[in-house]
Amino acid sequence: MIRFIYLSFIILFTSVFSDITAQVNSAADYANPKEYEIADITVEGSKYLDGKTLISFSGLYKGQKIFVPGEDIQNAIKKLWSQNLLSDLEIYAQKFEGDKVYLVYKIEERPRLTKYKITGIKKSETEAIRGKLNLRSGSIFTQNIKMGSIKKIKSFYAEKGYFNTDVTITAVDDTIFDNQVVVFIDIERGEKVKIDNIIFLGNEAVSDRKLKKQLKGTHEKVKLDLPGLIRNSKKKKKKYNDLMESLSDISISRAQDYAQDYVNLNIFKSAKFDRDKFQTDKQFVIDYYNTLGYRDSKILKDSIDITGKTSMDVFIKVEEGYPYYFRHITWSGNTKYVDSTLSKILNIKKGDIYNRSLLEEKLYMSQSGWDVSSLYMDDGYLFFSINPVEQLAGRDSIDLEIRISEGPQATIDKVLISGNTKTNEHVIRRELRVLPGAKFSRSDLIRSQREIANMGYFDPEQIEVVPMPNPEKGTVDIIFKVVEKPSDQLELSAGWGGRGNGVVGTLGLSFTNFSLSNIFKKGAWRPLPTGDGQRLSLRIQSSGKQYQSYNFSFTEPWLGGKKPNAFTVGFVRSRLNELDFTNNDIIGSLKTTRLTLALGTRLKWPDDFFTIQPSLVIETFVLNDFPDRRFNFSDGRSNNISLGFTLARNSIDQPLFPSRGSSFSLTARFTPPYSAIFNARKSLDYSDPELADEIRFRWLEYHKWRFDAEWYTPLVGKLVFRTAAKLGFLGIYNKDIGLSPFERFSLGGDGLSNNVNFLVGRDIIALRGYEEITPDDGSPIFNKFTMELRYPFSTNPSATIFGLVFAEGGNFYNSFKEYNPFDLQRSFGFGLRVFLPMFGLLGFDYGIGFDKADVEVSGSNIFKYGKFSIVLGVEPD
Repeated sequence: MIRFIYLSFIILFTSVFSDITAQVNSAADYANPKEYEIADITVEGSKYLDGKTLISFSGLYKGQKIFVPGEDIQNAIKKLWSQNLLSDLEIYAQKFEGDKVYLVYKIEERPRLTKYKITGIKKSETEAIRGKLNLRSGSIFTQNIKMGSIKKIKSFYAEKGYFNTDVTITAVDDTIFDNQVVVFIDIERGEKVKIDNIIFLGNEAVSDRKLKKQLKGTHEKVKLDLPGLIRNSKKKKKKYNDLMESLSDISISRAQDYAQDYVNLNIFKSAKFDRDKFQTDKQFVIDYYNTLGYRDSKILKDSIDITGKTSMDVFIKVEEGYPYYFRHITWSGNTKYVDSTLSKILNIKKGDIYNRSLLEEKLYMSQSGWDVSSLYMDDGYLFFSINPVEQLAGRDSIDLEIRISEGPQATIDKVLISGNTKTNEHVIRRELRVLPGAKFSRSDLIRSQREIANMGYFDPEQIEVVPMPNPEKGTVDIIFKVVEKPSDQLELSAGWGGRGNGVVGTLGLSFTNFSLSNIFKKGAWRPLPTGDGQRLSLRIQSSGKQYQSYNFSFTEPWLGGKKPNAFTVGFVRSRLNELDFTNNDIIGSLKTTRLTLALGTRLKWPDDFFTIQPSLVIETFVLNDFPDRRFNFSDGRSNNISLGFTLARNSIDQPLFPSRGSSFSLTARFTPPYSAIFNARKSLDYSDPELADEIRFRWLEYHKWRFDAEWYTPLVGKLVFRTAAKLGFLGIYNKDIGLSPFERFSLGGDGLSNNVNFLVGRDIIALRGYEEITPDDGSPIFNKFTMELRYPFSTNPSATIFGLVFAEGGNFYNSFKEYNPFDLQRSFGFGLRVFLPMFGLLGFDYGIGFDKADVEVSGSNIFKYGKFSIVLGVEPD
């Protein structure tokens, strides 16, 4: 009730503001309102609130003329109360002076919060909820704030799947501070609620199973009792068919309003209900129907049913409509290309099922680039636009007129690069396919972005390509925005290897963006000269006195600076000593020295993803009283001079976590046919069985072939399917000499651990789940096939992390007569990869080989035969 005292009498009346009291004292005649000028307004009772602010909220001000009695004071009270700041308000006239009135606002402020306490939950959850609530000491505590806090807490737990959370908030008067309260928040979290069943109604042409597959963010709980599930689902479907027919306007929004306490925007994907994801999923269902020709399909009704403390059902009723078919397809506005050319790309014929997504893909956005928009934009038509106009023809047919506006061809004016704080601009520009003065090409733009990503110097997720068209001039500026990332690597590792199975330590430095031209510039050493895209690698391995290896390599990817001619020089010096472990004396040794020179270039045919690289390898193996089962001699020197050619093609989209594209290489190495030369000179008779092996293999001769291929295919979301194949063959020129003891293949293990294999030029191929399966003297033939499913947990360049599951098989063969690609040592397992810019690739694999000899791998004993493999630095071969 609000009391107004106007001048000399009191008028009492009721109001919706039951807890507000206002009075104005006056001797005025209520029946005859009189106009007064407000001489002053004062505020009494304010403790925290500013009086001037309250007066401004009321709408009254000094000098204003008001009628007393009248609506002005009543409106002032309503405005002040609407601020929700006061628990009591009284307005009265302090005095009158002629036609002036002095008003007083006597107020009582709402109670303020002293502190609040949360009970019933864990400490970690308490801190998280405090971050969600907007409760501060000294702030006003109202009913709205109380209800809002309850809603936020329930929403917080709904995100975690707790839909039945109960929240009680109690405000108690503070015994120390006047007009202040202490708030107690008690939370009963309850149990998690998950989707038990998703029931589709009205679907006849498409099964429930196929429709559920379209739901990307709305899933049922995993159920093992399939027959029981089917019976239960049929009962629920009948029940809710009857229910839906009786409800004319039920919708998920109303159901969610009813269940507001249980539903939140951010619920996890697996078996939890997320309102936003559900709305998106419903559109996925309609989109799927559209791909089947059901152009008029729609969702009529949907609802949820909280069936228990831990379960809920979701119901979706669809109207499928009739399937439509394409009839006549015509083109208009096209002058550059004839109708037949465009129709060939569109590849939609009369009588085909109507498919809106296929139509859009063929017109705008094919992943392969085989669409009408790409055809025009790759020829400079940046201002090109296309608009398909559909017209209903009969009950089940669609006529399609595709209207084209070609516009003028655009020329590239400027190509700008920003964000390269370390890499020199010319290093980036030489990788671009877009050049000033050239016609605009969308495919060249996409290829340029890929090349920048594959340089490895920039974060691939933050590379931006921004076209800035200028229609008046018919030109376009292209801006490439990049963000540098760390690319140099430090390798520090220890592994079990060497002839005596000792511990081998490794220290390696790899500088992937080195600058040789700045090496003598003092200011360029920060800490090393960088920016020219050259690669410098230094690596040392040692197990003390027993084993040492020194490795150096340098690559200039653009020798001469004008063409992508990659020149590489590498040098390796290794020594493995045979020790007398009683006194640690050296009693024998194997020394390897290798020099490699290579010059690769990019090809233009069949396409510019191809490269070719000839190389020259000069290598010596010196054995000094070094008995080993890999050789038939322990003293001697073998010379290995070979010329190699590698033909490769690489179209993967990025190096750290490829999601699409392929990579393959074919390498052939040949030594001179020394035996033919020596036989011609009659200096050696290789057919002589008495010829010593140290003489027979003094000059190694062979031809060696390697083929490696891998494919990356995106599946669902971020999931990627990788397939790979590797094959190798070591051949001979002269059967009287036999197979070289060097350059053979070693299959099995982690592909990293055996130093003797490395020293004798072996190709070491990993086979997860097995130890080395080839004999000690290696094998001339091998093959290996791999399938992997990969999923990235983080694609951040500072820590790229992905998990994988794999199945692979491989084997070795002593001759082509024995070769059988289906005779494989098979394994399966899982692994993890972590790429840290400073340390390179780290990870592990756990493989279970189920073709091990005399082992039955089945049932509960399957994990007894697994093997861990550690990945350090590079992915095993």
